[in-house]
Amino acid sequence: MKFAVTYSTPGQGMDPERLVEFARHAEACGFEGLYVPEHVALYRGASLGGFELPTTLEYADPLDLLMYVAASTERLLLGTAVLLLPYHHPVTLAKRLATIDVLSKGRMRLLTVGLGSLPGEARAVGVDFATRGRRTDEAIDVLRLLWSGGADGVSYSGEFFEFEDLCSFPHPLAPLPIHIGGSSRAAARRAGRHGDGYFPGGALPPAERAAQWKLARETSGRDDLEYTRWASTDLAPAALASYERQGVTRLVINPQTPATLTTFAQRFSLY
Repeated sequence: MKFAVTYSTPGQGMDPERLVEFARHAEACGFEGLYVPEHVALYRGASLGGFELPTTLEYADPLDLLMYVAASTERLLLGTAVLLLPYHHPVTLAKRLATIDVLSKGRMRLLTVGLGSLPGEARAVGVDFATRGRRTDEAIDVLRLLWSGGADGVSYSGEFFEFEDLCSFPHPLAPLPIHIGGSSRAAARRAGRHGDGYFPGGALPPAERAAQWKLARETSGRDDLEYTRWASTDLAPAALASYERQGVTRLVINPQTPATLTTFAQRFSLY
């Protein structure tokens, strides 16, 4: 089992020294990687899970934050949970992700993308909320195409994106895995069709969670699809067997303090 952590600036702050301390401590404790969330913009009335989001929440740009973390660490893998893919143009995003991967010496390995669930956020960036699923599918294809293209360039013609003989260098040091986040059967199918892994949300009944993972595996036809899940910081070692039976390959916790990282790492002998 792999273990990673998340750092959310709305909950843990934008202080750069605290961020670096947290990331370095996670690395020293033996955690595999660090995930960060994304919201491009908030507005009055925006809500998630029935909870209205305060408009003053500070969501850092996830890729800028990860580059800052990369410059302050040596081994920690870099991840998003989730990057709102339909709100990014894949041509510019391909360049940003490849740059982070090269400068971090190949550590941009935990990219998880999602559709976003706030209609006002989509409107703010000029995206039709109803099309964000199709736009995401195309964007994944464009990213992979640009990262694999040679000196003669690559071409693409889709519903949302179109270009001819385009070159985008640098390429990532190795093909970037793209995991799919979400809490629906549509997300599970997308993980199977387009993803290298599935990272479902935390508030799913066990039967629905199992059904989604089965759907992702059956749609993919792959044996190496990764399965990432959220876990409590109070998780006991005895619970790992249950996660493993479910096919989980990585657990992500959301600790609020370095002390919580230390306690969890000692409990699971990550050092």
